[in-house]
Amino acid sequence: MTPARTSPALTGGVALLERAMGYTLGCLRNVTPADMSRPTPCHDWDLSALLLHTNDSLLALYEAVAVHHVKLDPGTAIDNPAEDPVASLRNLASRVLGAWTNANAPDLVSVGGHPLTTDIVAAAGAVEVAVHGWDVAASCGHHRPIPPLLAEEMLQLAPLFVTDTDRPTRFAAPVDLPWSASPSERLIAFLGRQPR
Repeated sequence: MTPARTSPALTGGVALLERAMGYTLGCLRNVTPADMSRPTPCHDWDLSALLLHTNDSLLALYEAVAVHHVKLDPGTAIDNPAEDPVASLRNLASRVLGAWTNANAPDLVSVGGHPLTTDIVAAAGAVEVAVHGWDVAASCGHHRPIPPLLAEEMLQLAPLFVTDTDRPTRFAAPVDLPWSASPSERLIAFLGRQPR
């Protein structure tokens, strides 16, 4: 019997999260206050709402490592994201990465009362963070694909985190792409966004 192979992306959640954060922080560089009302690839959200949601996601990742559980309805972010959601995201990203890389994370984190490994939580957070980084760039009219290796690793994980039961409420249906699509385009399309 051959031992089951575990995806490096699944067992290296913190490293994946760090790379996703780096990508997303780069996507925030060119956001201006005038961009806040721009539409996003997430239907019915403007950029301001997307940034507030991403702040909530980062707060959940912080809770996961700091208190070893995540509520399904996040509390108030460490900063007041409504004042400057981009600055809040940058500050919170730094805190989240510091907490994940410097702490002795527990083996399990309770998410909505369900135990998950810390690698799974970090990997799910990485996918969320990177895809919302792409959303931010797309909203501002910037072409900033997710780096190929990062996107490939996330493509291995995305079906674990997004299933048919998540569609069409949390995610739109996957978008069909030609065979020549890049890893970034395939990941974005799997998550119900139009990559081009």
